[in-house]
Amino acid sequence: MPARDSPAAQTPWVRESDDRLLDIRLCDLGVGIEGTALAARIASLHDELARAGLRFRPYIWLSTDWFTPDGHTGFAVPFYLAHPRLAHLERRQMYAVEGGNHDDCMKLLRHETAHALDNAYRLHWRKRWREHFGKASDPYRWSYVPDPESREHVLNIDHWYAQSHPVEDFAETFAVWLRPGERWRAQYAEWPAALKKLWFVDELMEEVGAKPARMRTRARPDAIGKLKMTLREYYEEKKAFYGDVDRSVYDRELLQLFSNDPAFARRRAAAAVLREWRRELRSRVANWTGQYPFVIDEVLQGMILRARELNLRLYYSERETVQDAAIVLTMHTMRHIRGTFREYHR
Repeated sequence: MPARDSPAAQTPWVRESDDRLLDIRLCDLGVGIEGTALAARIASLHDELARAGLRFRPYIWLSTDWFTPDGHTGFAVPFYLAHPRLAHLERRQMYAVEGGNHDDCMKLLRHETAHALDNAYRLHWRKRWREHFGKASDPYRWSYVPDPESREHVLNIDHWYAQSHPVEDFAETFAVWLRPGERWRAQYAEWPAALKKLWFVDELMEEVGAKPARMRTRARPDAIGKLKMTLREYYEEKKAFYGDVDRSVYDRELLQLFSNDPAFARRRAAAAVLREWRRELRSRVANWTGQYPFVIDEVLQGMILRARELNLRLYYSERETVQDAAIVLTMHTMRHIRGTFREYHR
């Protein structure tokens, strides 16, 4: 029998089926950061801050997502990064694990650290901060249309996120600046507007680096130990957020890809073709767009259901149709980004 404080005792659900695991409350998971791969990555973050000459260290806790509450000098990371079994469940439910590998996790840790540091030193109150990034008081928008060709913003996490709001522009710029090796000097040499922001951050961190924070908080909103919802409820809510229910928007393209003419009634059903190629289509479009795989799969599921409702059949060759379907899926995925782009509630 494992000792009460051993990992096995704290995670008796580790060998449960997904279905049984989904009925466990978040507060009963008993997971923490210490001793995990996440802890090692946080240690790497601290090393980067030290090498950059920064005294500030954010405090970090487990919750349901990545977020830095307004006015706080710490940030939350998603609970599924605290245990491989939970990361596996996240991938099964959402087809991706945000921050699940070292590089992606470090990008997000640097980004959130920027928000916490901004709060700690009240950087966005400064006139020069506003001159470079804009007003932090600007309202967040539920949607925005990113410009993939823009050279006015750095690239760190996916979806051109620096374009979404002034505080995100600062956080992404800081995250790029903090990366070891000062690669930003060469990487953005031909991007004068973005480079100007990076040099400003460099100057700003030189000024505040050794100083104590102007404010410190310790609150941990929505800490996992206080959340009573089950994993099933968590994923139902998360999936509903990404859902796309108006399937008629796919009609024009589907009717160009397939046919509902009775003359083709003996050919393969369009829904079956899309379902068979689902993984390949999802992977291909994820590589093209950098979009969250669950969003792509939701769009593809809508296309499959609509193809079934319209009783569509294969018209062109299957390989040609799949190639064109990838283009259509990309188009509707980008439409989905423009219409329901996720607000990170930083």
